[in-house]
Amino acid sequence: MKKILVTGGCGFIGSNFIRRIIDKECFICNIDNLTYAGNLENLNGIREKKNYRFIKGDIGDPKIVRSVISTFDIDTIVNFAAESHVDRSILGPEIFTKTNVLGTQVLLDVSRDHWQKRSNGFKGKIFLQISTDEVYGSLGKTGKFREDTPLSPNSPYSASKAAADLLVRAYHHTFGYPSIISRCSNNYGPYQFPEKLIPLMIINALSGKKLPVYGDGLNVRDWLFVEDHCSAIEAILKKGKAGEVYNIGGNNEMKNIDVVRMILKHLDKPSSQIQHVTDRLGHDRRYAMDAGKIRKMLGWKPKLRFEEGLNLTIEWYLENKNWWKKIISGEYQNYYRKMYRGR
Repeated sequence: MKKILVTGGCGFIGSNFIRRIIDKECFICNIDNLTYAGNLENLNGIREKKNYRFIKGDIGDPKIVRSVISTFDIDTIVNFAAESHVDRSILGPEIFTKTNVLGTQVLLDVSRDHWQKRSNGFKGKIFLQISTDEVYGSLGKTGKFREDTPLSPNSPYSASKAAADLLVRAYHHTFGYPSIISRCSNNYGPYQFPEKLIPLMIINALSGKKLPVYGDGLNVRDWLFVEDHCSAIEAILKKGKAGEVYNIGGNNEMKNIDVVRMILKHLDKPSSQIQHVTDRLGHDRRYAMDAGKIRKMLGWKPKLRFEEGLNLTIEWYLENKNWWKKIISGEYQNYYRKMYRGR
């Protein structure tokens, strides 16, 4: 039985991943510090399972990480834990460095020390760093990011993720540490915190509010349904090779403004709800992923077209209003006003 440490498992992608694998032959320990985007309700129905444990804690705390890895004899680590929103990194970069870089370093050091003391060392062990296409920077009108594309991050968030990736790479090269890096395109789907584009637009449309679109809205993203991302992670854990990087893309390039219009059309809401606001600082123009390597080497490919995934996502937010109505109160409203009012 695999003994898996999932960090940040109460967040969007982490909770979807836990839901995907919880009924398979494995034990899961979830460490999450329950910051603004970590939500225990994301795992309702999971917390009572015998093969699941939740630990509230910071991955930057070596004592907590050491206790979890040794107590449960963890052999697989999937590191979702990260501050992940570009806008927040512009407002306050420090926490991004602390969590995304130093937190990753603690996970690497503590697990390396524990595994090296075991009789079989690194054999059968995996550390999977969940990263992002944003570490590559911005594309022009043509081309796609490949695994060998030079890292060129353009925001404090993406710089912190690139730094963490380089640490993960260095530990493999220096210590023979069994690490793998995956870099995904923009995710969407159930349980996504409403500061991100798609849930923000769905909720604002449902609430009769303006839909704030940065700049001209022509920024392009490659959209990946979260279930497809989780299936790629599972494929990497089963068949991935230590020291490798795997790009995970949905092959769904869309302009932001077109995504917003699709949401309004699905909800039968007027386009007059769209409000163009001042563009954010350093806004990357286009991302697109070449996922040929993971397709060829591991046999993975996304299942859902964007329109299908978007329809499923909208229906989930329609059916789970209590979930997001709790979230958009309080602290998040203060953040929302700071980001969009007066722009």
